[in-house]
Amino acid sequence: MEALDERIWIADGGTVPFFTLPYSTRMTVVKLDDGSLWIHSPIKLSADLYQALNELGDVRYLVAPNHLHHLFLEEWQTAFPQADTYGTQEVIAKRQDLSFTGELVTKETYPWSQEIHQVLFTGSPVMQECVFFHSPSQTLIVTDLIENFSPDAFNAWQRILAKGTGILAPNGKMPIDWRLSFMCRKQEARAHMLHILAWQPKRIVLAHGEIIRDNATAFLKHSFSWLKV
Repeated sequence: MEALDERIWIADGGTVPFFTLPYSTRMTVVKLDDGSLWIHSPIKLSADLYQALNELGDVRYLVAPNHLHHLFLEEWQTAFPQADTYGTQEVIAKRQDLSFTGELVTKETYPWSQEIHQVLFTGSPVMQECVFFHSPSQTLIVTDLIENFSPDAFNAWQRILAKGTGILAPNGKMPIDWRLSFMCRKQEARAHMLHILAWQPKRIVLAHGEIIRDNATAFLKHSFSWLKV
């Protein structure tokens, strides 16, 4: 795992196919004040990762932030039976074979709320995503809200597709299909983005693509210029 700050780490997993593109995967680990671990968008669990986490702390919370980020939940629940699992309404409906402790929404108190803030990004009939902000490290944590793939991740025709979709670094955005689905409720999405900007993040961790390590606010304003923020 790579340490980003005193109590936040990332771990990169393998790729998964999505719309003919090889999507890289990444999870985020936060160590809370009580020593427990909060795991965002779990990747495939390897023996080395399992050992590293057990040395770091007690895996207490598993978070599935949207209905596309659920592939490895079952193996994590088996490996860490003491952990509580949280997901959006959509992922809970999709994975009725799994047990969830609670639903991710905006206006509710969670065990991590003093350190990690959140907003449910809604306004699209296609997908909703719970977006998180780790206040001590000023880190914004997203999955598909922004995708920012390195050109080196794709072959020539895949790069053309990724650029057309708007997910090619250094100008990564929300994928165009999801972006267009907000057209009827764009003001709702704009309110969510203004909420996120008010957090004033200094970095952005993405599940897919290159991390934004500085100038995060400027990147967000450029990436979401379609919302006129």
